Amino acid sequence: MEKTVIKYRHCGRDVYSFSHLDAPYSHRTDDSERRCPICRQTRTFGLLDAPVALPCPFRNGHKVSCAFLIGSIHGPSYLGEWNDTEIHVGLSNSEGLVYNYTLSGVRRDAHGWEQCVCVQLIPPERRDLRESWDSELEQFSVLPEWIPERFSEERAFGSCCYGFALTFINHMRWLDGKASLSRDEFTGHHVLPRMKTVSRYINIYHAILQHGFYIANTLDDM
Repeated sequence: MEKTVIKYRHCGRDVYSFSHLDAPYSHRTDDSERRCPICRQTRTFGLLDAPVALPCPFRNGHKVSCAFLIGSIHGPSYLGEWNDTEIHVGLSNSEGLVYNYTLSGVRRDAHGWEQCVCVQLIPPERRDLRESWDSELEQFSVLPEWIPERFSEERAFGSCCYGFALTFINHMRWLDGKASLSRDEFTGHHVLPRMKTVSRYINIYHAILQHGFYIANTLDDM
């Protein structure tokens, strides 16, 4: 999902397509790409109707420090709410290593999280927490709670990788003098809003792949 999605308004509707800059230079002047898919006329734009790039919801988790990461082994296209694939979550340290709890125990991945959803957990100005994050995460990852033998047990309770990440987040909140977050609180505030945006983006992206454009209905707000 490396193409740039642009949004523009024409014929009173919001239209999405891929940026012509993503195409080879020899194909950038295709007349059909200049036409509005609604009226089939050559597109013209006013000052406030010019195409804008849609922010991609996926980031390289190895370049976002101290973050909660949401990914899928099948790629970002499988993170939509309509897809039944199992997501996987992890925590990045300041060096780009991603700690995640798996069947083999806690892994420290230096790659594999290049396209995921990132939730930044520590603001840049909190240098005190950022400096302690790495050492706390490493110590936490070797606790007996996260041995391979317990993964299936945690999975039976719907925890495993998510439980590992949220337990550490609450540990850091405790060190910071803050109350713990329940799974529902963390999911509702930090995860679900982002996943809704992701699902919307994926739907638009696949529609453009299939039809060459996507026309928003009146309820769309992206």
